[in-house]
Amino acid sequence: MDWDKLRIFHAVADAGSLTHAGDQLHLSQSAISRQIRGLEESLNATLFHRHARGLILTEQGELLFDATRAMMRRLDAATARIRDSEEEVFGELRVTTTIGFGTLWLAPRLPKLFEKYPDLNIDLMLEERVLDLPMREADVAIRMKEPSQADLIRKRLMSVHMCLYASRDYISQRGNPDSPENLPGHRLICQNPRSAQVGAGATLVQELMTYEIPSLLTVNNYYGVLQSVLQNLGIGVLPDYLSRDFPQLIQVLPNVQSVEVPVFLAYPSELRQSKRIAAFRDFVQEEIVLYRKELQKQSGS
Repeated sequence: MDWDKLRIFHAVADAGSLTHAGDQLHLSQSAISRQIRGLEESLNATLFHRHARGLILTEQGELLFDATRAMMRRLDAATARIRDSEEEVFGELRVTTTIGFGTLWLAPRLPKLFEKYPDLNIDLMLEERVLDLPMREADVAIRMKEPSQADLIRKRLMSVHMCLYASRDYISQRGNPDSPENLPGHRLICQNPRSAQVGAGATLVQELMTYEIPSLLTVNNYYGVLQSVLQNLGIGVLPDYLSRDFPQLIQVLPNVQSVEVPVFLAYPSELRQSKRIAAFRDFVQEEIVLYRKELQKQSGS
């Protein structure tokens, strides 16, 4: 099968229009149209439905697009490995993690990484959905559970507990509950039970709701929960890795917390020689060592 035709088909399917694909490939619309017709004739199949707002893949087109997408990912992996044969750390590294950890712990520490590797480009993909690393949806992941996918190199970074926190101003105004039975006198702020989240956090919230707390504010990510707590709206369920970076938080009911949540760094085994991934992995591990030392200082003071 003609690779040029497949390459053009993939660009059209990805862009959803001949015009946008032409802009990416620097080809005229008529040239792209000829290549698509030639591919359809060679396959004896219609690959696109044409309509006024663009192109929609047919069932046969979807099958071919799945194949070309996998091919492109494999090419990206090969390109990354070739580039990583150089001594310098440069190029793009696609990192995926949760919205909370990426926004509240990782992103504030990235200036140190860029200072050390100014030619490194980070594409930070924050979402609760677990991306497929072997299929190269991302290069490296930090996840709140051990990855189950095969062909991954994984490293346990640390453990997290979900705990209760309030702001200093809130505690001075509303008081600090001395038992879970007193929580109904406060507003609870937590992730929406229907949103994707760490299971340990959802379990803790279910346990807290057995105390029939009348006032509740739910948000679909921990960044929103944190901001609400900092605005003195109530007591929030938050990961304990925030205690180091947000000294204005006070832990409420220290004996009330979730089970341990393991944090893992993972990447495809085929990228084990990647200097970009090695640089990022070492950076994260060094930051966790510093983070633990700071926590020890806080607890000792």
